[in-house]
Amino acid sequence: MTPSNEPQETTGGPLGKLVGKAKEKAGEALGDDDLAREGRLQSTAADAEATAAREAEEARQREAEAELEAKRDANEIERERLANEQAEREREQAIERDRVRQEQEAAARAARKESEAETARRAQEAGAAATEQRERAAAAGQAQDAARLQEEARRAEQRAAAIDPEETR
Repeated sequence: MTPSNEPQETTGGPLGKLVGKAKEKAGEALGDDDLAREGRLQSTAADAEATAAREAEEARQREAEAELEAKRDANEIERERLANEQAEREREQAIERDRVRQEQEAAARAARKESEAETARRAQEAGAAATEQRERAAAAGQAQDAARLQEEARRAEQRAAAIDPEETR
């Protein structure tokens, strides 16, 4: 307290500590216990204020670190989510590519079998046509042979009739 016994506003921070020390020394030097006590209180208050400010700054720093860690965790979770989504898209694309490839292979097998069946059908038809043509040729040859044999028989009969006309009757 000041000599007028009125509370006095004290200065905080390093200046308040310095003023408090000065009051404490002056009070001790003058033998004024109140002034010395006021100096000690002001010095202690400045120390407490500095400690509180330091602790508040440390708390803000810890809070900022916690927020940063939370953001890192959130970013890591998001990164993993995006990686999982990308992996899922890649799996779906691979499945789709495999499905398309299998469909193409099935279509190619079906086309190949159809082509083989068509080739076999044509070969069978060609074989049947060739057999039919050979049979017609053979029949035509037999008909010619029959006609030739009939003609030879007719001529033989004419010759025989010419040699012995009575026997032919």
